[in-house]
Amino acid sequence: MSDIIAAPRAFLGVERSILGRPWRARLDAAGEAAALALSQTHGLDDLLARVLAGRGVSVTEAARYLDPTLRDLMPDPSTLTAMDEAVERLGHAIETGEQIAVFGDYDVDGACSSALIVDYWRAAGAPQPLVHIPDRIFEGYGPNADAIRMLADKGATLLVTVDCGTASHEPFAVARERGLDVIVLDHHQAPEDLPRAIIVNPNRQDDLSGQGGLCAAGVVFLALAGLTRRLRAKGFWGEARRAPDLLASLDLVGLATVADVAPLKGLNRAFVAKGLAVMHNRARPGLAALMDAARLDGPPRAYHLGFALGPRINAGGRIGDAGLGARLLTLSDPLEATRIARELDRLNGERQVIESQALEEAIAKAELAFTRSNRLSCLVVEADDWHPGVVGLIASRLKDRFNLPAFAFAFNGETGTGSGRSLSGVDIGRAVRRAVDLGLAVKGGGHAMAAGVTLSRDKLSDFRAFLGDVLAEAVDAARDADALVIDAALSARAVNLELLRRVEKAGPFGQGNPEPVFALPEQRLTDAMVVGERHVRARLRSGDGASIETIAFRCVGAPLGDALLNGRGELFHVAARLSPNSFRGVERVEARLVDLARAEKR
Repeated sequence: MSDIIAAPRAFLGVERSILGRPWRARLDAAGEAAALALSQTHGLDDLLARVLAGRGVSVTEAARYLDPTLRDLMPDPSTLTAMDEAVERLGHAIETGEQIAVFGDYDVDGACSSALIVDYWRAAGAPQPLVHIPDRIFEGYGPNADAIRMLADKGATLLVTVDCGTASHEPFAVARERGLDVIVLDHHQAPEDLPRAIIVNPNRQDDLSGQGGLCAAGVVFLALAGLTRRLRAKGFWGEARRAPDLLASLDLVGLATVADVAPLKGLNRAFVAKGLAVMHNRARPGLAALMDAARLDGPPRAYHLGFALGPRINAGGRIGDAGLGARLLTLSDPLEATRIARELDRLNGERQVIESQALEEAIAKAELAFTRSNRLSCLVVEADDWHPGVVGLIASRLKDRFNLPAFAFAFNGETGTGSGRSLSGVDIGRAVRRAVDLGLAVKGGGHAMAAGVTLSRDKLSDFRAFLGDVLAEAVDAARDADALVIDAALSARAVNLELLRRVEKAGPFGQGNPEPVFALPEQRLTDAMVVGERHVRARLRSGDGASIETIAFRCVGAPLGDALLNGRGELFHVAARLSPNSFRGVERVEARLVDLARAEKR
């Protein structure tokens, strides 16, 4: 393909970019051969074949990969440990008209998981579930005794926790005292000692299903599929009572999968691909209103789920009413949906202001930590006046800026609530659980890439030192391997919608199925300006006269932003991701700049 420019292994000779990273070709010699085989066997164009080969897609897998279907990828729900027991108990609740209560986490995954159950119960003609989403500040993460007592007082006899509950020993003891049975539908890493409950979690240590990459909404979807099958076998469905259309709920599963940064491989990738198609139909009033509030113009894409819709649903749990997201997703009234969507959009704007103010202080604290130590394995920053709802976002920004695992804590008196984000290959979830076992934290847990922690002020220094020791080796390995991986070099003139359509056939992209990064060699920076609060929009021109507009997000005050704003007239190699951007019905390609390297002048 003439638009693709051949490149050496050290891509364009870049060994140290503006961000201090080497550039490397994604395909080695074996990968190049695999791309050629894909192109010749399936008649794929060279660029798409390279993208697929770079994601490990073989000749025999290509057709299924390009059209992922639930029929091919859905496991039997019964393969998950305790699923049959959970399905039997849920089926009994529906058949007998029992009042159930759903306790969900305050993030997107929890909201979507709660909405899935509410939708199913309505379609089955069962009593409306009681839904409780805890307040992040006053209740904290996971089930709590007071909420369980409240739900019991309202008549619930079955408690279903979603996206939480795998380690909730004491709250479930209260549930038993009040006569509630408990089902947990979760995906978080699980301790060996599980509470007394029916716990369906593909990451519990005795689960051999191989579905550990599912988010909680994915687990709930499998449970509802098993429930539909169980009720059909019992003769529950018929002419007067149709089984719920689970495929219509894939918009929620896809949204949760992307927002919870679950790996987009296998079943998860099918969930997102089919979920985006469902979302495009705008049949769910809540999501349609949220897309309008987010000013999305054009078909939704995985990028929108993670960076436009997800943050707005999360905004309720971070700084507002934690139940707004779940409520929005179950609404049938478009007017009420519009009202709540606009409120979430407003809260998201407020959250951005709060985050920006706290982030400035957090960056200063992190830079001070570097002056005290020239070898850090993990950043741990804290303040008394940070909003607890934004500490995870602060940790994420610090991780991206300093290329280190990072934790941010908001203290209220002597107790701190914190959140951490990690580098690929560095498991902070396991480290946090170990810190709890050692008495360094009151409670905590999560995933390899993200974790939550509660600790006392007098343990903060010990916690910081523990993470520095336990993560050092993995962090060194992750940073040694930290190269920007380039899928192909393109001419600027080749960047158009037709090329983007070809690349998108390998999507949806996200965690585990990385969005392609393309290099544009020798681009002259003709203009750069700050847009929004911390973004930079830049115009580039190549030697053949073709120009391209790019945007670099959240880079003002960082090396990438400084290079753009101070580099007018300079020649750069540019690394960017390509995505569609619609404005007033007109679609164009947007190049999202991720790195620069100065090119040698000829």
